[in-house]
Amino acid sequence: MIVLDRASRWYGQVIGINDITCQVPPGLTALLGPNGAGKSTLIKLVSGQLRPTTGTVTVDDLRPFANPKVFKTLGYCPEGESLYDDLSGRDFVSLMAGMAGLRGLKLRKGVDDAIERVGMTANAGRRIGGYSKGMRQRIKLAQAFVHDPDVLILDEPLNGLDPQGRHEISTLIRALADEGKCVLISSHILYEVEQLTHNILLLYRGRLLAQGDVYHIRGLIDKHPHRIAFQTAEPRRLGAALLELPHVLSLQLDRRDPERLELETTNPEAFYSRLPEVLRDSNVELDGFDSPDNNLESVFRYLVKD
Repeated sequence: MIVLDRASRWYGQVIGINDITCQVPPGLTALLGPNGAGKSTLIKLVSGQLRPTTGTVTVDDLRPFANPKVFKTLGYCPEGESLYDDLSGRDFVSLMAGMAGLRGLKLRKGVDDAIERVGMTANAGRRIGGYSKGMRQRIKLAQAFVHDPDVLILDEPLNGLDPQGRHEISTLIRALADEGKCVLISSHILYEVEQLTHNILLLYRGRLLAQGDVYHIRGLIDKHPHRIAFQTAEPRRLGAALLELPHVLSLQLDRRDPERLELETTNPEAFYSRLPEVLRDSNVELDGFDSPDNNLESVFRYLVKD
C-alpha cells in the first residue's frame, strides 16, 4: 500500500533520507531508528507533507504530496500536537471527519465509533484544553481513523499514556492492522514495538538499513556470536557438557548469580538441535534458558554499530 522507489529528500546539503526503496504491506509495520535517522522525513513524505527530491512515493498508487485524493485513504496521528483547545473532543473529531469527506449519519456514526474505540466516550464533551496528555493522545488517534482509511501513519502514538492506556491503545492498533489496514507506526521504545509487531523498517543516517521480519533479520546475522543464558543448579557440570559441542565459542559463569551460565555459539540452529541430547546425557536439570540476543533491541544494536 505504501511504496518508496529510490526516494530521497535533501534539505540543502543535509540528508533527510537517501535512495530508499521499500514496500509497506497491509498489517502492522514498525519504523525504527535513532534520532536523526530519517523517520520524520519518511513520515512526512508518505503523509504528503513533503515532496521527494528524487524518486517516488506512492500511497494506494497515488502520489501523496498536495493530493487531496490521498487524504481520504490516509489517516495520520502526528507526534506533536496543535489541537483546538476550545473545542470539545467530539467537535474536533467531527471537524476532522468532515474534512475527510464524511457527512450526515455516516459522520456521526464514525465519530461515535472512533471515540468509543479510544475509550473517550465519557470525556468527549469536555474541552480539549482540559484534557490530560493521555486524553489528548487518544483523541488524536480517534481523528486518524475516524474516516476508515486504508493506510494509517502513527508517529509515537503511545506517548503520554499510562501503562493501562498503553495496553489499551496497543490492543486497538493491533486490531486496526488485523482489519486489513496498512499501519506504519514510528516509535523509539523498542520493547513496546516488539509487543506490537515483528515487521520492521530500520533507518540509520538516512538510509534503509534493514526491513522485514525481525527474526528473519536476526537469522541473517546469526553467523556472528549468539548468546544463550541457562539457569541451573549445576552450571559447571552443564558447562562442561556444552563445551563438547562444536559450535560453542565461549562459556562464562555469572558472578552475581551462581546458578546462571552464559555461552556464545556461532551456529544457534545447530546448537539448539543438540541441546536436548546434551541435557539427557549429562542428566543436568535445567530451570530455564533464554537468548539475550533473540530480540529487537539486540538486532537494532548490531545493525547500527559502526
